Amino acid sequence: MGNFQTILLPTHDLAASRALYVQLLGVQPSADSDYYVGFDVDGQHIGLVPGSEAVVAYLHVDDLEAAMETITEAGGSVVDEPKAVGGSRRVAVVRDSSGAQFGLTHDA
Repeated sequence: MGNFQTILLPTHDLAASRALYVQLLGVQPSADSDYYVGFDVDGQHIGLVPGSEAVVAYLHVDDLEAAMETITEAGGSVVDEPKAVGGSRRVAVVRDSSGAQFGLTHDA
């Protein structure tokens, strides 16, 4: 199916979090704005999201609709329907049958 390559972390102070993760990860951000800071390290993307309240891990999949169907057929549910988030990337948030919530992402 895919693998978890993106993790979004909540922050209430983007500038302080940015400074910490530059030091911690040893790289400069690959995306740096007032509403999002992202780092790419060893095939992993770590994003800082101001105002968010939860850590969200995103599973990269080849077919977003097929992955959502697999999850719902197994007793899971869709929390946030797919939406475009930039370029050709689409994301959705799902919950498995045990209640664990995670994201799905696909680049067309």
